[in-house]
Amino acid sequence: MTGIYAAEIIISLVLIGIILLQAKGAHGARGIFGGTESGGFRTRRGLEQTIFRLTIILAILYVAISTVSTSMG
Repeated sequence: MTGIYAAEIIISLVLIGIILLQAKGAHGARGIFGGTESGGFRTRRGLEQTIFRLTIILAILYVAISTVSTSMG
């Protein structure tokens, strides 16, 4: 039971860190509000794409573990 809670905390902290890494590459406040330098569609490549996919996987895993821990009591 406590293992699930520990996993939930660890995954949430890693997820926060990865999201903050992505926000650093968003060109400051312009990226937060949707403005970009190029003004066009930009594809993710290399490490940026890997971090993006890892974020999605961790978010799904976090939701699944939270659902399990909630249903357990």
